[in-house]
Amino acid sequence: MSDPSLPGGAIPAPENSDPHLAADPLPLRMLNEFAYCPRLFHLMHVEGRWEDNHYTAEGRHVHRRVDKLDHILPEAGSEADKADHPGKLPGGDEPPTVTRSVPLASATLGLTAKLDLVASVGDEAVPVETKRGRVPNNPERSWEPERVQLMAQGLLLREHGYTTDHGVLYFAGSRTRVDVPFTDQLEQRTRQLLADAHAASQSTTLPPPLEDSPKCRGCSLNGICLPDETLALQHLTTLDPPAASQNVSSNEPKLPGAPRRLYPARPHAVPLYVQEPGAYVGKSKSRLVVRKDSQTLSEARLKDISQLVLCGNIGVSAQTLHLLCEAGVPVVHLSMGHWFYGITQGINLRNAFDRAAQFNAAADPQRRLDFARQLVADKAANQRTLLRRNAPSDLQLDRVIRDLDDLTARLPQVQSLDAMLGTEGALAAVYFQHFNTLLKPRDLDAQWDFKHRNRRPPKDPVNAALSFGYALLAKECTVALLAEGLDPWWGLYHQPRHGRPALALDLMEPFRPAVVDSAVVTAFNTGMLQRRNFTTNANACMLQPAGRKNLIRAYEARLDQLITHPVFDYRCSWRTVIKLQARLLARWLRSDIPTYTTVTTR
Repeated sequence: MSDPSLPGGAIPAPENSDPHLAADPLPLRMLNEFAYCPRLFHLMHVEGRWEDNHYTAEGRHVHRRVDKLDHILPEAGSEADKADHPGKLPGGDEPPTVTRSVPLASATLGLTAKLDLVASVGDEAVPVETKRGRVPNNPERSWEPERVQLMAQGLLLREHGYTTDHGVLYFAGSRTRVDVPFTDQLEQRTRQLLADAHAASQSTTLPPPLEDSPKCRGCSLNGICLPDETLALQHLTTLDPPAASQNVSSNEPKLPGAPRRLYPARPHAVPLYVQEPGAYVGKSKSRLVVRKDSQTLSEARLKDISQLVLCGNIGVSAQTLHLLCEAGVPVVHLSMGHWFYGITQGINLRNAFDRAAQFNAAADPQRRLDFARQLVADKAANQRTLLRRNAPSDLQLDRVIRDLDDLTARLPQVQSLDAMLGTEGALAAVYFQHFNTLLKPRDLDAQWDFKHRNRRPPKDPVNAALSFGYALLAKECTVALLAEGLDPWWGLYHQPRHGRPALALDLMEPFRPAVVDSAVVTAFNTGMLQRRNFTTNANACMLQPAGRKNLIRAYEARLDQLITHPVFDYRCSWRTVIKLQARLLARWLRSDIPTYTTVTTR
């Protein structure tokens, strides 16, 4: 595996008198990450993003010994205790003093560090850095970020009076030591990267991703960075607008190359729903335990939970909330009557750049209108697809499809958000007039006959199921937006209103037919929802607990279903697609990608 070079080269060292460097020291690990990838550096240390993978977990395990306790490095030339030593310094007969986990700092360099190990004799010192992997198969037997990190440790040791002309990389995977000479070229490169990293730490602009780099495969932030997707969308091309009789989803973006899917197709963690009235959620170490009347109803490991969803009268301990906030797992509050109340979450994302870009976009009428036009067109495309797949083929269906196409063809001429809302409403009316033909319930009689969409409260079983499904989808989109640092309550298409997650409603529009409507059709047609699952009177219809549980099962199964992404042409689940769309929305708002593309199905 090769190590692609990053921008920049060996150039003269900058002046060390920069007052910014002295005022704002940079941790050494940040220098290593900047040398590895400036975009990774920005995401981690400017935007506060982080995700673990097995490489980062293994790295922590390898460093567990040196991370236990800080030691003090003896002064240069001192006679310290030499009992704990791994051997002799190269070229010398005197056994060295070994000091582990050594904290050092330099105001001149603008750098702080904790050195894994320093072997010293008198005023000579050799830093030793431990790496989890195996020795790379390249001429230097190491990667540039590792050499830069070691050179920076050498500069710190020199600042503290030591003479050091080389360092050692210890690769735990192959149990091999590699000597790294501290050449003038390496020192110049290290100083330049240090200056560049200081400047990058103050920048709000996301650097471009690495292009087709093997580094991306092992990076724990590849699903956040989206390097291939970003580069592909930056070179996006589209076909000519479709004729009115064609499927609007045929106007899909065309990418110059096939992006790699560098993240899992399905997330490992899934939501934990608790809807037993009177239940109480507590914790036992790193597990959540659901109890009622001293009886344990369920247990789940924290690492397997992406959300804790409380439906109705459910209690939760303060210790559990603290654990979930610290782990970045949101707590979603739903009412028993299908209302999405809100979210409890920790402060896991500590930047406001995406929100600033969101508010700027919301103040741009043309950008909002273009965004709304994309959402409505793609929602109509997904409604059309659901009808084509599931409704009986007849003249009535042909007329409905033709009406949807005619309304969609008018979208480019719509010049206001109010008119766009009217066109969306007209599309929905046509779609729901034919929605009942998709349903083949097993035991519901003609009294439930679905004629149109109604809510607040829903008056029939189908509308009750749709309302509950849309509440679940709204919380899914809200969680995804919050994870990206966006404000779910400040929309671009849907206008902000107290208590309404307007941006979440924007994000979910194309997913309504593809996820919720499809799940509801499946639940009725397979008998998961039956008449006994509803309570109906003259004013309203409500799902019973068993019905909610079955609909949640159908909804979660739909989210877990793999699809071929229509833009990137790789397989991933609907749950992953929702997170991906929230991430792409944030990138579009920040102008990292030129256009926001949603997901349509064929």
